[in-house]
Amino acid sequence: MLCQSLCLLLVLSWGPVNAGPLTDPHPDITDQDLFWGADQYDFAVVLRAAGMECFWHFAHYGERFYLSFMVQWVTGVGLDRHLSVTVNAPGGLLVSTVDDAKGQINFEAKETGFYQMCFNNFHNRFGTMQVFLSFGVYYDGYQDPAKSKEEEKKKKEEVSKDLNNTLSVIEDATNKVENYVFHMFRHYNFGRMRKSADFFLLLSNSRYVSWWSAALSILIVTSGYLQLLFLKRLFVTKTVTGDEKPRC
Repeated sequence: MLCQSLCLLLVLSWGPVNAGPLTDPHPDITDQDLFWGADQYDFAVVLRAAGMECFWHFAHYGERFYLSFMVQWVTGVGLDRHLSVTVNAPGGLLVSTVDDAKGQINFEAKETGFYQMCFNNFHNRFGTMQVFLSFGVYYDGYQDPAKSKEEEKKKKEEVSKDLNNTLSVIEDATNKVENYVFHMFRHYNFGRMRKSADFFLLLSNSRYVSWWSAALSILIVTSGYLQLLFLKRLFVTKTVTGDEKPRC
């Protein structure tokens, strides 16, 4: 009995020292090393009448966060193309707001975390709308942290060595080309938004003109038929026999 109690005390005193969950799977790697870079997303979303949709996107401190949106088509009674857009920081502060049919938001992230984008269709109480979105993050002065540490060591060890060699020039030029291509795709997506919005507007106008033309054609034919019928009834004559006499 004494031996069992001693073993139990030994297990209780030794167990918590080596036990416990692994809270950090990469203790030597920071989130900057895991999630740094540029990315972009573009898609369309349909907002119901007086509805709101929110999306979240991760951004680091120092990165440029951008958002472009454009209303493509609207259905319902009012046909108001205005859209209320708000962007909130991870801490809950309001970063930017736009109330228009199209717009662009671009700012530098002041804190690391998930930024919230909300799209509110409260202008249309009885109609839905489709909105095209394009958002993401980029970093103009991007440099890999591991490479920056290596470069600092090389600078300390080889002060007299010329740093403007061919490889560094090629690397800088490649980074600049990648950055320019990224911005080119940003502007291309915004141009595609405009093109799609113009297409849906032309399609809506074509349907509007077609329906009204058909309705007016039916109205003209119906009114002409009714006029002919009314005139015909004015000149109706009754045939009489020899025994009957026409009356005034």
